[in-house]
Amino acid sequence: MITRRQSLKSLAAFATVQIVPSRVLGLGGQTPPSEQITRGIIGCGGISASHLGMPGKLLALCDVDKNHLTARMKQTGGEAKGITGYEDFREMIAREDIDVIHVATPPHWHALMAIEAAKAGKDIWCEKPMSRTIGEGVAMVKAVEAQKRVFRLNTWFRFKDNFYGMGVPVKQLKKAAMHDLLGWPLKVTVSGVTGFDWKFYWVGKTDLAEQPVPPQLNYDMWLGPAPKKPYNAHRTHGTFRGYWDYDGGGLGDMGQHYLDPVQYILGKDGEAPISVEIDADPQDDDAVGTWRRMEFTYADGCKIILDGENKDKNAAYIEGPKGKIFKSFKSDIPDIEKKLAELPDPEPQITDFHESIRTRKPFALNEKNGFWSCTLVNMGVTAHRLNKNLKFDSKTLRFDDPTANELNHAPMREPWKI
Repeated sequence: MITRRQSLKSLAAFATVQIVPSRVLGLGGQTPPSEQITRGIIGCGGISASHLGMPGKLLALCDVDKNHLTARMKQTGGEAKGITGYEDFREMIAREDIDVIHVATPPHWHALMAIEAAKAGKDIWCEKPMSRTIGEGVAMVKAVEAQKRVFRLNTWFRFKDNFYGMGVPVKQLKKAAMHDLLGWPLKVTVSGVTGFDWKFYWVGKTDLAEQPVPPQLNYDMWLGPAPKKPYNAHRTHGTFRGYWDYDGGGLGDMGQHYLDPVQYILGKDGEAPISVEIDADPQDDDAVGTWRRMEFTYADGCKIILDGENKDKNAAYIEGPKGKIFKSFKSDIPDIEKKLAELPDPEPQITDFHESIRTRKPFALNEKNGFWSCTLVNMGVTAHRLNKNLKFDSKTLRFDDPTANELNHAPMREPWKI
């Protein structure tokens, strides 16, 4: 196993070097890249299970909880299969034989790990939400692009699978919008009708009592850049999303699954809404609570409604001056599916991550468009946290509220920094 000192020295050396292993480029008569790309996964909690079966040879696993790491090592065959376990992610990233780093940790770690991976010449497969703050997202984009890395965000509804409650892929909704079948501006309503009822489960507790830190958990490393707070099991692992320091409740957890496809449908991949309005009760400083409704408005009048209470069960999913589309792709536009079939498809996207690695061309959901849909999530989380309506400038990435702007660039606990 690499020592901490070797790890840090290696990271410093990699910071100015762009590494594209010959096996990734298919040079020298090597085995085809699809069989040779190597991977390491940081984070062995529940979500990591979805990363285990991804293409590529798994060489390393990392977790600050020995029980989680041991369980995943056992599941994957561990050392007998050539897999090494780590507690410190920097030791994994320092390895020259790993091509792709999977970041499957709580969001307060995403930016630091993705940036270090980029500096070390690794391509990145990152969990959603892309970043916990808008400022961290900016830093991730800069690092990925400066090091010419390939980045994938782990949500996929903009390019495959039937979208929540609609019974069709997002491409059909995209075509309806881009070919003006519904008119303009458009309004999208996301509610319990389309499965949007999970967020009430991801709330924190305001009466946490301090508990002894379990011997298998490096709690200080789990906190990392987050503020130092007494340990309670509810802060970590499966329930961490209920605390502002680590995520933003259900909106942080699942928001990018729902909202990234909307950005794509509306053609908003390079901008954010100009305002967000919130209907909720005042929030605790530490624990995330619930909310009733959010409304995002773009400069051209398009709107996204998040109906937290599932109040309007008859609302169309997407509507404009010319027509509406409801759940299961029912529409008041006659023969809509026949009309869509006769219209050109959206521009093709690379939906195979290994193809992006081989060609060095952007994946369908990358650091650029992923940043903007994550900004939508972070706008909502910020408005929720402050219980305040906010205006936002896509060019300056600033709110009209100083406290909201401070949350954009929340300081990290020493020694962690971007």
